[in-house]
Amino acid sequence: MKNPVRFPGLSVLCIALAACSSVRDGANAVKAQAVAPAPDQGFIWQPEQASHRNDLPFQKVWIKPGFDKGGYGELVVAPVNTQYMMEMDWLHKASSASWIGDVKKDIAELAVYFHDRLVKAFKDDPNHRFMVLENPADHRRPALRLELALIEIDPSTPVLHALSWAGPIGTGSAMGAVNQRRAAFEGRLRDLQTGEVVATFADRDMADVGPLDLTRLTWYGPAKGIMDRWARQFVQIANKKPGEAVTDPVPYTLRPF
Repeated sequence: MKNPVRFPGLSVLCIALAACSSVRDGANAVKAQAVAPAPDQGFIWQPEQASHRNDLPFQKVWIKPGFDKGGYGELVVAPVNTQYMMEMDWLHKASSASWIGDVKKDIAELAVYFHDRLVKAFKDDPNHRFMVLENPADHRRPALRLELALIEIDPSTPVLHALSWAGPIGTGSAMGAVNQRRAAFEGRLRDLQTGEVVATFADRDMADVGPLDLTRLTWYGPAKGIMDRWARQFVQIANKKPGEAVTDPVPYTLRPF
């Protein structure tokens, strides 16, 4: 019998695909281990009241007992708060003042991006669950105000290397790679008329990682993709019916190509 022809590349592909399958199958476990909730930053009052809910995609949620979102038809999306972003640990390890100036500019632009994606997501909602108001004074029906704070964005891997803060790729686990691709927010939902906070949310999420990843060309890497996901989820929550669940997509996939 002739010796079989071997294809090393095929073996690598099979191993990679098997890894993809096993990671997807254990998606919830991977996210639970890789993405712990971000530490409370103070944007949410009494954060200890919040807890995880299986029917919502965010890690920490509190909803005022008896609150009925059905009584509201208008929504104001406040400018996104960024004051906590400048307290990120990795940022203080940078030594270049000029580079820090660029980061501050990027953070301000990311806040505008997050705000605009939320507004667009609600305006594009085919159910038209909320009318988005540009000016709070324009409200004619009971309205809610969504207030969000970006509290964390992990820099992409090249920036960590530049700061001598991360080990070489391959020295850590895939879980370590995920931990460098996170973003987190805290949020409040407020009755516009009374000023009362009727719900709070907090979440830290992650993006996929792959060897050929153009998001690594900027320090904020996958942050915009995560914000896009959050915007969609807020609309899904707004349209959620009793007994339904809004779930996270598969949180982590290892893409070999």
